[in-house]
Amino acid sequence: MTGRESRDREEQERKAADHDPGRVPTGPGATLTRPGLCSVTFRRLPAAEVARRAADAGLEVVEWGADVHAPPTDPDTVRAAREACDRYGLSCCSYGSYFRATQEELTAFPGIARAAVLLGAPRVRVWAGGVGSSAATPRERSGTAACLREAARIAADHGLELALEFHSKTLTDTVASTLRLLDEVGADNLRTYWQPPLDTPDQEALEGLSELVDRVSAVHVFSWWPGNRRLPLADRADLWAGVFDLLNERRVPLEALLEFVPGDDPAVLAREAAALRRVAAHR
Repeated sequence: MTGRESRDREEQERKAADHDPGRVPTGPGATLTRPGLCSVTFRRLPAAEVARRAADAGLEVVEWGADVHAPPTDPDTVRAAREACDRYGLSCCSYGSYFRATQEELTAFPGIARAAVLLGAPRVRVWAGGVGSSAATPRERSGTAACLREAARIAADHGLELALEFHSKTLTDTVASTLRLLDEVGADNLRTYWQPPLDTPDQEALEGLSELVDRVSAVHVFSWWPGNRRLPLADRADLWAGVFDLLNERRVPLEALLEFVPGDDPAVLAREAAALRRVAAHR
């Protein structure tokens, strides 16, 4: 097989996986992970510049944030983000909404779903309330679950999946609470993201991911230690090698999305993207 034929085959596999999320890529150089970027990493840049830099860094997908680059109430801006992806040969893998699953926000969720469709995103990132699992009352927890259940129904009507942000001060601040919430909502189109919990040692983080891994749809990739001190991704390469070992055992394609690079500096994106590809492939 020539180099050109090999690249063509890889491209065919990638496109097939786009249309069939359960398909496992094969062939030389095939990977289960599509590397990408969260647009919130570069909030101050226009969408076209975010897309250009992502493509130049060899990334494949973008999660467009609803705060700046794709506000749900501004269809022209949403359309511009989609056009930026098309221009630079990228796909939109998800819509990074700030829906917190409160009763007050439910009336706005159909607009969020419509924006995701306009963006070409198959998935909407949502949040599990605004109270940590240890502080939430039973009523708060059941209310969040009910709102997520209704949001999942609306999303399904638009052909969309939902994924929970795995984050502190929400009901997904621990693995146990996340699993419980997914079961409480009981929606087939609801899954979760994962990211390393703040100040959690590598082994403990990996043990948590191993419990959650079958319900993860994407990971947010960054290297913070200690606290929120931003390090080059390579500085926690052992953690991320362990993460991709767990993810790749599933043989299910997903996205690994760079987020919060050191200094919010666009100049380091190519370096961080290269580190992501290496650690995902263990090279």
